[in-house]
Amino acid sequence: MTDQQTFRELTLLDLLVVLRRRWRLVVGLPFAMAAVAAVVSLVMRPTYTASTTFVPEAGVGANSPASLAGLAGQFGLSIGADASRSPRFYADVLKSRELIERVLLARYVDPRTAKSDSARLLEILGIEGRSAADSLSRGVRKLSDLVSTRVDIQTAVVRLSVKARYPGLAAAVANRMIGYLNEFNTQTRQSQARERRRFVEQRIIGAEAELRSAEGDLRAFYERNRSWQQSPQLMFEEGRLRRQLDIRQEVYLTLKREFETARIEEVNDTPVITVIDAAVAPQLRTRPRRTLMVILGFLLGAILGVFGAVAAPYVDQVRRGMGQEHPDRSGLTSRGAP
Repeated sequence: MTDQQTFRELTLLDLLVVLRRRWRLVVGLPFAMAAVAAVVSLVMRPTYTASTTFVPEAGVGANSPASLAGLAGQFGLSIGADASRSPRFYADVLKSRELIERVLLARYVDPRTAKSDSARLLEILGIEGRSAADSLSRGVRKLSDLVSTRVDIQTAVVRLSVKARYPGLAAAVANRMIGYLNEFNTQTRQSQARERRRFVEQRIIGAEAELRSAEGDLRAFYERNRSWQQSPQLMFEEGRLRRQLDIRQEVYLTLKREFETARIEEVNDTPVITVIDAAVAPQLRTRPRRTLMVILGFLLGAILGVFGAVAAPYVDQVRRGMGQEHPDRSGLTSRGAP
């Protein structure tokens, strides 16, 4: 019976016999791998994740029904809404370079010391570079990897997660980022309102002049034509002048309303996001998951132990076959010597 036939006729009993002969490998390797995984998990630095959720202020246009806007929001679309107030915009701003740099240069309670000393996040993370600009650039890349955002399209809720070695630091960074996001949006909105107010203010001057001109044309018409009701042509002219006056008056009133709205928004410092859950120091670490690592190490060791025990006889057969095909040269030399 050849080796190939023996391999094909391998039964469960034969497998158990092989495993019993090499029980040290089958039993020892899983425990050894589990011990290695436990040591590695103890050596790895712990990582904690702090999360905060908020809802941005929605801006739906007056021409778009709320039901249509809500239906479009389920598919990630924005109908009649200001794109600068969409949830995805806020998620992108949180990971923008300007905001991350500001977070890195801010000071936090240093968790590395027992005292209540403060240090910049760049120093707490231990980021060093050839220069200040290089250190800041390295810090932006590292903090970007530690920060993640997720947007729930149906509810418009944005979740910000920050990973750090220290739980208190992770929560402080997450809350600081929300604070900076609020400041950014408030300043941006005030700047936009200021520019809009200046534009409307200039436009009001022109609209007021056009209104006065239309009023003067209609008054001059009445003064020249006191019996205009008796002439169809004059009645048509009076209607045209009155329509011009109505249009100029409507434009002027609209601009006045926009001007007052822009003035209010220019000094408005109300937060544009609503925080649902502020970040708190997490009690459980995110990584390493020691129990899971030990279990996976044990299972991997068991698989490798069984595979090694089953493959060992065939490896020995291959080695013996190679030894018969290539006998030792030293033996040949000794037998042929006189």
